[in-house]
Amino acid sequence: MEKSASSASSARWIGNDKELRTGVTAFKEAVANVGRPVFVVGPSDASAVTHNGTMIWGSAPDIVLQGRPLLGFAPPVQPMNLGDPLFKRDLSIRYAYVIGAMANGITSVEMVRAAGEAGMIGFFGAGGLSLGQIESAIDRLTSGRDGVPFGFNLIHSPNDPQLEEAVVNLYLRKKIRLVSASAYLGLTLSLVYYRIKGIHQAQDGHIVCPNHIVAKVSRIEVASKFFAPPPEKFLKTLVEQGRITEREALLAERIPLAQDLTAEADSGGHTDNRPALTMLPTFMALRDEAMQRYRFPSPLRVGLGGGIATPDSAAAAFAMGAAYVLTGSINQACVEADTSDAVREMLAQAQQADVIMAPSADMFEMGVKVQVLKRGTMFAMRAARLYELYRTYDRYEQIPDTVRATVEKDFLQASFEEAWGQTRQFFEQRDRVQIDRAERDPKHKMALVFRSYLGRASLWAKSGDPARKIDYQIWCGPAMGAFNAWAKGSILEPPQNRHVATIGMNLLYGAAGLMRCNWLRSQGIIVPSQAAVFRPMEPAEIQRRTSC
Repeated sequence: MEKSASSASSARWIGNDKELRTGVTAFKEAVANVGRPVFVVGPSDASAVTHNGTMIWGSAPDIVLQGRPLLGFAPPVQPMNLGDPLFKRDLSIRYAYVIGAMANGITSVEMVRAAGEAGMIGFFGAGGLSLGQIESAIDRLTSGRDGVPFGFNLIHSPNDPQLEEAVVNLYLRKKIRLVSASAYLGLTLSLVYYRIKGIHQAQDGHIVCPNHIVAKVSRIEVASKFFAPPPEKFLKTLVEQGRITEREALLAERIPLAQDLTAEADSGGHTDNRPALTMLPTFMALRDEAMQRYRFPSPLRVGLGGGIATPDSAAAAFAMGAAYVLTGSINQACVEADTSDAVREMLAQAQQADVIMAPSADMFEMGVKVQVLKRGTMFAMRAARLYELYRTYDRYEQIPDTVRATVEKDFLQASFEEAWGQTRQFFEQRDRVQIDRAERDPKHKMALVFRSYLGRASLWAKSGDPARKIDYQIWCGPAMGAFNAWAKGSILEPPQNRHVATIGMNLLYGAAGLMRCNWLRSQGIIVPSQAAVFRPMEPAEIQRRTSC
């Protein structure tokens, strides 16, 4: 709690000396009560802290002679004040904290609801689900829960554009006004249609766009498309199809496809493993260039996801200027996640190096990869082997006999023809075109069977099938290991104690405290290392420490 010699101050503190406290414990408590200001009062060789008093700056003799030297000051930093105020206003939330969508409904109705009730926002994990399952989730979230904010995921489906279009039509019919657009390699007609359907001009002249997209991307070339007006070719096609009017197309030229964009760093699932420290500033520079080029009526915003797992990472994101933070992997181990207890236990044991890239089920033929848990499962190795075989051979029958025997015995646990029968049955309900193509193209048939293994591997994990534990596909980034290290020995170490709102509040509260520590350091205060450690605590204790 010392003051460095190079940072003398002419500021003074006036207050009751009896309220001054000294020592590391006093300093830690003062910083931790983020709802109250912190005064660090001299002299420098015996500095003390307090929450109360009056600051005076000046050089007049009658001012300098009053009170004690003020060595440093940190204002209150409430968790609800972190992030972009307009982002919070537009999404009707108190905290700039987003629960990312995890496919197969792992980001469940219960998780989304818990986030909304806590003043955060969650996106239901619609990827991989049928239309009926998605509609059921919509009905559950909209029945009797007025005022609780929520969103739904819209995932890019290059192998099934009809499904993507059907999901968009469902969202429009059900008046889902907020979606998280993820895994997009480029724009699609369905995505553009969702954004601009219903756009109109209010009486005061401003443009009203009822459908809001929060894009999640990791490539600058994709981000630039979201931070631009919808492409003219798509608008022209939609007008020709009679799906939008000429007026809607004209208004669409004046808005961005997405006002909010999440810079997705090294995350679980679909990711390019980008470093957050370079990605976020690059995307914010793109934001500024887009605003200057297009002169949008409302500001563009950039949040950060991928690696957000501790108060330190959340504080770093906000310090760099993130409008909000997004968490993913760490929520999968929470009680609200629609996954198995076996998966929760595996995730709770993960360390930062226990992740690996593996071929994705939805973009298998394209060679796109997802980040998954490596520890306790052979999925990544087996999925990579299947992709290698797909790349090497034009039909399944060309694969050497010994290799085919291993694939059928250990991977598929069925003959290839039996596996094709199961796959065919799936696509008879989902997309009959894929069956017709497979009957004509043996390589595509092989791809569909191999994709079925990858797709079912995530469902085996979700259901906790003990017979297929070695094949679990668990989407996970290194954030999971960082979270576990931070939570070790605390109330959040056992998976059964992990609730999304409790985790979110701990990250935001700790970030607020760390920002106060950095504020004091910037004034030359030597902050005790113990004061900059914010361990997980109960929500009631956070409430106490954030009170004014």
